[in-house]
Amino acid sequence: MQRVALFLMSVTILTACPALFGADYVSGEKPAQEPFRLACRLANYGQDLEAGLAHIRDMGLHYVFMSIPKPEEVETVQKQLQALGLEILVVRGDTNLSQEACLEELRIQFETCKRLGVQYMFLSPKRHDAPFEVIYDRLRKAGDLAAANGVTLVLETHPDLGTNGEVHVATMKAINHPNVRVNFDTANITYYNHDAKAAEELEKCVDYLATMEVKDHNGAFETWNFPALGEGVIDFPSVFKVLRAHNYTGPITIEVEGVKGVEWSLEDKKKALEASVAYLRGIEQFK
Repeated sequence: MQRVALFLMSVTILTACPALFGADYVSGEKPAQEPFRLACRLANYGQDLEAGLAHIRDMGLHYVFMSIPKPEEVETVQKQLQALGLEILVVRGDTNLSQEACLEELRIQFETCKRLGVQYMFLSPKRHDAPFEVIYDRLRKAGDLAAANGVTLVLETHPDLGTNGEVHVATMKAINHPNVRVNFDTANITYYNHDAKAAEELEKCVDYLATMEVKDHNGAFETWNFPALGEGVIDFPSVFKVLRAHNYTGPITIEVEGVKGVEWSLEDKKKALEASVAYLRGIEQFK
């Protein structure tokens, strides 16, 4: 009888006072995860940048991935985005890491990020035949410059420093800096690798992940065929499953680069991006 009484008392406490343990604990459900922040890459629109910004707003998005403006353009860009209710989530930096001047160029770009209030700067880290150790050292120093401005430098899924998940990890370990991290591009995995799957490669390097680009591909090696999301071979539900399993909370950017030899009008680009946003909203939650 004592055991029965204790059991009934425990059930009463859990039912009457869920706040003591959390409602999800009582119901057995997992806590709800926050929606992802979804940005759109402005370069998707080619030269039609003003129309692109307006379209990003019209799709109900709030965040933009764009090339970093020159220091003298910062105030103009800020006013333009504020008028549309948009915020820069990631900027694309640019430098030649094989040249000594790269660190000074990156310093100016990180300082521009700080002025913009942007925490992530994307970089395609090509070596241009410079020794790996030289590039690692420069990226490590770039990490110091990024940290001084509250920025994380994210390296794209490109050869030969980020060809796939394994290479991303090797590069991260060689640089060994908390402000230098991975930007994972789902479609570049199948573009630059044979018989690779985006979710599997993401799993390998997810511990270093800071930003994501969701892009689809037809799966053919080094074939420029990047359609609207959901029209290619990338298994996006599996990709998001990896992100959720590892509690990823960083930016996610839509990238649609089209098909080589097929000319897309501005309206074609808008339709592809609208289809991509609709597809993503059908499989995940976004702000």
